[in-house]
Amino acid sequence: MNRHLLLLALCQGLFLTNNVVFIAINGLVGLALAPAGWLATLPVTGYVVGSAISAPLVAMVQRHLGRKRSFQIGLVVAAASAALCALAVNAQQFWLLVAATVIAGFYSANAALYRFAGPELVAPAHKEKAISLVLAGGIVGAFVGPNLASATRTSLGVPFAGAYVALVGVALLSLLALSFIRFPEHKPPAAGESSGRPLSEIARQPVFIVAVAAGALGYGVMNLLMAATPLAMQQCQHPFDRAALVLEWHVLGMFVPGFFTGHLIKRFGALPVMGVGVLLTLACVLVALSGVELMQFLIALTALGVGWNFLFTGATTLFTTAYRPEEKNKAQGAMDMCVFATMAFTSFASGALVTTQGWALLNLGSLVPIALVSLALAWLAVQRRRPALAS
Repeated sequence: MNRHLLLLALCQGLFLTNNVVFIAINGLVGLALAPAGWLATLPVTGYVVGSAISAPLVAMVQRHLGRKRSFQIGLVVAAASAALCALAVNAQQFWLLVAATVIAGFYSANAALYRFAGPELVAPAHKEKAISLVLAGGIVGAFVGPNLASATRTSLGVPFAGAYVALVGVALLSLLALSFIRFPEHKPPAAGESSGRPLSEIARQPVFIVAVAAGALGYGVMNLLMAATPLAMQQCQHPFDRAALVLEWHVLGMFVPGFFTGHLIKRFGALPVMGVGVLLTLACVLVALSGVELMQFLIALTALGVGWNFLFTGATTLFTTAYRPEEKNKAQGAMDMCVFATMAFTSFASGALVTTQGWALLNLGSLVPIALVSLALAWLAVQRRRPALAS
């Protein structure tokens, strides 16, 4: 842990503060403003659709302008889009809110690459720990996000307008922290310079396929259940402060393991750690199906957070072996576009399913992607074992 990695972890924490506030309030604001209840999570969906659309653009910006400049542009967009969200809520304009969250996706696509920038700030031997520690910065979001949403939801008279205004300050604070990080010197690509293998060739590797599938589907399941939680708890007559508490423990589950996940991957390998993540995600579903009391929501969402950490940190570490240094921008952009596209689908599906079919059916449906991730991990394990057996 050096000063630059610590500041990047802080930026990750502030990014998660933004995300947790969005998850906590966008569905509820959407439910209040949407012309139909099944459109409630469309503002959440807009955020991840914007992220998916922006992922290739961010990859291009980082290739030409470098990590730092791209991250700074992303934070300026974050501040502007949060202000636009506040304006939309004050004006009671649902579609303006959706548009603002789509614009905010450019920030999300940038900040999603903090985890890949972390290893560039340390020696190569410590890349697993750097990825894990940057993700661990999300602990800031676990504490600040839910409490910020609760403290500011009525501060400006219009419900939750104050929370969006507070996110402007969060973005500016992150912009300040980022200004003190010294990234490796960026060299813009020279005319005619090779960018490595075609993406189609990189994407045919088993390690690429499994890392992207596990990262996208694991994130998709987590997003499906997390985005629906505030709505499901409201349907079960739980007050907002209880939903905020559940989200706080969920985000703690997502990022507290970051202090040791890197050590586990270094010792046991990415695939076994990802396998444990799948089992924890399955445990979340089983607990959620057992009842709708506060304790069941709390245990299920905490297990979901830890399972996501193991699965996503492992997938990210595994993915770094799929490309060469000159290929990183297009490879990382491709992975994140797949992750955000999956999140966009699950964000919309979560609102539609929980408001029309209920919390139980939503959890039963999540068993399908969990099974697919399990099969993908087993397939890669077999692929890796074959050369060893042949020798």
